[in-house]
Amino acid sequence: MYGFINTCLKSLVIEKFGEETWEKLRMMAEVQDTFMTYEIYDDTLTLRLVQEACKMLEVSAEVVLKLFGGYFFSFCKMSGYDTMLRTLGGNLAEFVENLDALHSYLALSYQEMNAPSFRVETMDDGRMLLHYYSDRKGLYHIVPGIIEAVAKDFFDSEVDMTILNQSEENERTGQKEHVVFLVVQRSLKSKKRLKQKDSTEDIQGEENRQVNTASLYKKLISETMWRSYSYSYPLHSGNLSSAFSPSYPEKLWIDQQAFCNAFPFHIVFDKNLRIKQTGVNIQKFVPGLQTKDIRLDEYFEIIHPQIIFDISNIRKFINSQFVLKTRREMVPQAAQQQAMLKLRGQMVWMPSLECMVYLCSPKLRSLQELEERGLHLADIAQHDTTRDLILLNQQRLAEIELSNQLERKKEELRILSRNLEVEKKKTETLLYAMLPRHVANQLKEGKRVEAGDFKVCTILFSDVVTFTNICAACEPIQIVNMLNSMYSRFDRLTSVHDVYKVETIGDAYMVVGGVPIPTDSHAERVANFALGMRIAAREVTNPITGQPIQIRVGLHTGPVLAGVVGEKMPRYCLFGDTVNTASRMESHGVPDHVHLSPFTYSELAGKSFEIKERGEIQVKGKGLMTTYFLMRHLHASDEEIMGMGDVQLYAKTPESSMVYLSDPLYGSTVMYLILLKVAIQSECLEVVNYKLYIKRN
Repeated sequence: MYGFINTCLKSLVIEKFGEETWEKLRMMAEVQDTFMTYEIYDDTLTLRLVQEACKMLEVSAEVVLKLFGGYFFSFCKMSGYDTMLRTLGGNLAEFVENLDALHSYLALSYQEMNAPSFRVETMDDGRMLLHYYSDRKGLYHIVPGIIEAVAKDFFDSEVDMTILNQSEENERTGQKEHVVFLVVQRSLKSKKRLKQKDSTEDIQGEENRQVNTASLYKKLISETMWRSYSYSYPLHSGNLSSAFSPSYPEKLWIDQQAFCNAFPFHIVFDKNLRIKQTGVNIQKFVPGLQTKDIRLDEYFEIIHPQIIFDISNIRKFINSQFVLKTRREMVPQAAQQQAMLKLRGQMVWMPSLECMVYLCSPKLRSLQELEERGLHLADIAQHDTTRDLILLNQQRLAEIELSNQLERKKEELRILSRNLEVEKKKTETLLYAMLPRHVANQLKEGKRVEAGDFKVCTILFSDVVTFTNICAACEPIQIVNMLNSMYSRFDRLTSVHDVYKVETIGDAYMVVGGVPIPTDSHAERVANFALGMRIAAREVTNPITGQPIQIRVGLHTGPVLAGVVGEKMPRYCLFGDTVNTASRMESHGVPDHVHLSPFTYSELAGKSFEIKERGEIQVKGKGLMTTYFLMRHLHASDEEIMGMGDVQLYAKTPESSMVYLSDPLYGSTVMYLILLKVAIQSECLEVVNYKLYIKRN
């Protein structure tokens, strides 16, 4: 099928069920997101979409296909075919009868289109038998959706369609699906009157109709087997067709030679398919037709409609457009290397002569095809619009090619844009790993980042015991692997306890709590992080001894100044005596212990931690200080400290019941502004720690 069909299906899903449903559906069906209008896709792709839609919506294929049929009609109108569809016929029967002609015209643009075929038999009581033929099996439920939409939109009526028969038959070449619908049409005004009837009678009538469906079909078929209809029903009392009566001459005022010249591509044949008369130009390109009583099927095969080549089937499809193609073996040797001549036209039965006249023209799409068949515009009669159609379609084909190129470029740009967005997210992830989010965003916007003064925070330093000796005895790659293994574990813990990693220098690791986002639980978070570091370090082995490595950890609490330093590889750095004191706590610490300053101790006292006093020690540059060791968390296990449990380690903050407006969950700036406006109007906006939040409830 052409991409136009799949695009219609995509549009239906998005319009009725939303973008997310389409995305889920296409992932389940394993199909791409975009389809080129004039590109051919395998039928199985469309069928997969239909099957997965049935599963997702938990409905039958009949419901999905009927819904698609109704939407397909609307989609065609929106795509510029509205006027073309509206002028197909003055009533529903004429509309359906001319669908094949419309498909033939569209084949000029969609050359590989394999459209279904329709045939209508109209009964004296106004009911219709609609015959549907298709190479594709199982899609006939689309037809009721289309016909119902057409009847309602164009003819202010509604229809009831019942399947009378469904078969595979040899009426056309090969085993093709043939479905017969009984169509009952009534105006919408009639429907209002019917609603006033007793509902019980309606139900009983419906049951009787279903019981008699099979016998009714046999009766209708027997009555209409060899009859062909071409009725026109006036839509209004003032329609000209109700008063018009044609007048025919007593004899035909045109001689044979003039007729054959005026209609250079026509063929008259009898009920045995023996040719009685041909136009002059068809004789020119198929010389064998000049032979007396030659059979038509010896020189031509029927391309459309796909029926067995005999007079009964031709009469059955008398209202269809017929396409005949010359047989290669029957043309002169010199012309056999050329593309075979195709004829397109109308069959007209002449009862008085018991003959059929085929009024036709060469079936051509472009000037190139005209040359390939050895034809010229002069070979086509001047009254024949095929001349204009070839020239117009030449321009249309150029426009289609341009449209295809634009669609391909658009798809390429869409893919590039999507890939660019992926790379942008990767870059932002890397940037946010190096700098605080709000600082990184200011730098991206080219703004200057002002230094911030933080009244209180807790800083942690750690290093590896005997790291210098390890470096002296190992290969550099072993040191890199050891530090990478250790730091990867530490980095995960920063997310668990929501502390900010400032930097690493060699074996030194520095984090801070309460910067760049102030929080009252800064000391608790850093303390839990320190306990987690000690546990994580035991999982990393010393490349010399094979034993777990040991670390020293030091904490101190106090004020700092924070800001971005440098333009090339800028870093978010902390300044102040608090940084120096935290470093001293680490350097004066004990292996496998967490060393606390008295200021950090005062922050942690009485908060579910076991703390042991170390006593007074001489601290370089600080003099005597009473310091402490953080032993363990009283109410959390090692697994919970490592972020593997469900215990709430910190008091619930306003952030936990709100959504941060800067979160990438909300995507674009437009969505940000919409949410902000709604939040302000509903009074659910709150500022916490210098950030905007929307209350979840």
